[in-house]
Amino acid sequence: MGSVSPYSTSAGRRYRVRYRRPDGTQTDKRGFKTKRDAELFLASVELTKAQGTFLDPSRARVTIGELGPAWLAAKHAALKPSAYAPLEVAWRLRVKPRWGRVAITDIIHSDVKGWVAELNRQLGASVVIRTYGVLASILDDAVHDRRIALNPARGGKIGLPKKIASRHVYLTHRQVDRLAKASGDNATLIRTLAYTGMRWAEVAGLRVHAIDFGRSRIWVTQNAVEVGGEFFEGTPKSHKIRDVPMPPFLRDELERRVEKLPRDALVFPSKSGTFMKRVRTSAHSKSWFKTAAEAVGVPSLHIHDLRHTAASLAVQAGANVKAIQRMLGHASAAMTLDVYADLFDDDLDAVSNALDRSRAAQLGSDA
Repeated sequence: MGSVSPYSTSAGRRYRVRYRRPDGTQTDKRGFKTKRDAELFLASVELTKAQGTFLDPSRARVTIGELGPAWLAAKHAALKPSAYAPLEVAWRLRVKPRWGRVAITDIIHSDVKGWVAELNRQLGASVVIRTYGVLASILDDAVHDRRIALNPARGGKIGLPKKIASRHVYLTHRQVDRLAKASGDNATLIRTLAYTGMRWAEVAGLRVHAIDFGRSRIWVTQNAVEVGGEFFEGTPKSHKIRDVPMPPFLRDELERRVEKLPRDALVFPSKSGTFMKRVRTSAHSKSWFKTAAEAVGVPSLHIHDLRHTAASLAVQAGANVKAIQRMLGHASAAMTLDVYADLFDDDLDAVSNALDRSRAAQLGSDA
């Protein structure tokens, strides 16, 4: 048990509480005006120690700026460079400038809510959600470390924006063919993206040895992600390795492309022989892809729309949801249905028509 003892100050008598932390080290807290306040504090300390919820006041005297680097280091070790980079930017540009010098015990929910409202006026939904998530996650760690009892960034209505999903763009076979021809030397690249559903980073990192021409399969085992102008080779998104089918026409086209290349060569290298940079499709850019998209009358087309196109063309060809899920590397068929629900509208028509036929058959027999 701890102890309560009085001491004199210029402002009058005060009380000191001496107690031991759960690790056995001794500490004290001064400044109580009454003995009863000191005894209540000591009782609360002993209760939290017994319950395993003890918070060491000395560990709470820390700022967000002091906790942030360790949090970032843990994320850097656990995440791919492409996933880590946006978090580092959010910390450096938005979280640290606002909260870096603020002690974690001084942060209150309404301040966080006001900060999020300010971000909403300046930034898009994805950036706001990511930025808020950095602060909230740092404070989550502070709770787990027993620095604070509750996370002031969690709970209540914080005012986070809703992400609005953009409408998918699906090309027809004819449009894909026109886009490929307008892309010149990149025609095979366009067809590969539109008929396999591979992500850009997966195609950029594709090497000859990953193509099984005998089975008409591409083994997606690695990618090449561009982050800040630097490329990082690694496993595909979510570390999911998969095999992707190739239509015979694409298999033959790829076989002609790589027949004289060594097994470890990139299938789609840049002109300098290194990884191909992701094409830009902003209003201010004039990449080969944007030029081709404008030439075929789809100026708003993005390179990722070719992945959506692959899903659409597969559905039109009669592929089942499970096969499309495997081709795209989704975690589950449910995810594929969620992402591409609009592609299965005809299935709803089929259900209604089947119900109509079933009703007519039964009522007709009753008559």
